[in-house]
Amino acid sequence: MANQKGKVILAGAGCGDPELLTLKAAKYLQLADVVITDRLVSQTILDTHVPKGIPILFVGKQNLKSGSTSQEEINQLILDQALEGKLVVRLKGGDIAFFSNILDELATLIAHEIPYEMVPGITAASGASAYAGIPLTARGYSTSVRFLTNYTKDLSAETYQDLAKTNDTLVFYMSSTCLDHLVQQLLLNGIDPTKELAVIEQATTPLQQVYTCPLGLFQEQLGHHEFLSPSLVIIGSVVSLHHQFHWMHTATTTEHYFKPIKNSLDTLIQ
Repeated sequence: MANQKGKVILAGAGCGDPELLTLKAAKYLQLADVVITDRLVSQTILDTHVPKGIPILFVGKQNLKSGSTSQEEINQLILDQALEGKLVVRLKGGDIAFFSNILDELATLIAHEIPYEMVPGITAASGASAYAGIPLTARGYSTSVRFLTNYTKDLSAETYQDLAKTNDTLVFYMSSTCLDHLVQQLLLNGIDPTKELAVIEQATTPLQQVYTCPLGLFQEQLGHHEFLSPSLVIIGSVVSLHHQFHWMHTATTTEHYFKPIKNSLDTLIQ
């Protein structure tokens, strides 16, 4: 075992399109001794930027499905690799600061005095809105945007009341499986039923699909649809801009761009 501790790079990979990877993240992938990657990272990024012979450890999560890797396992894996003196790239889908478990990983590194850097990536809200032609704070439509998640249906009654009244653009991560509940609560709390909702599946990938409807017609038009993972939800006046400014071809297939999770701690050596 090496006497000197290694270093950990906590990097965002962007939200689907492999060309959205930052130059800084690409540089560190070229230098890595080992890459620890989430499920929502394009395989093209790994094939293109990780040198041959470098181990890639898959630590995917998918709604706690069988095969998902626990956060405790991920923390320990990062620590073990760093204590061997390696340059570890911990690659996360999207950006490292939006609804990731980076705090747990940072706490582990701090507790063991492991050097680290944080490299931002393009988050799903930015990628999905741009590739769907929905400016999140378009002048005359919305001056603010809120980033939320409701995958456990645990928003308070006061929060639903506030969201129903606001003119802010609402962006929900990891909430498509609970979308019936979310829309129902917003309508019960008096949101304008003509305000539109967009669900963007597999955003920025060749398999992107965008579904829109007024909130009041959600049950009729989309209520029984099972959306592919990952999907992002946008609610607000800006959604209407999609019909005028969408520029990306909508896929006609239900194929998964991000394959279902591999078994915990699967390893690939390029």
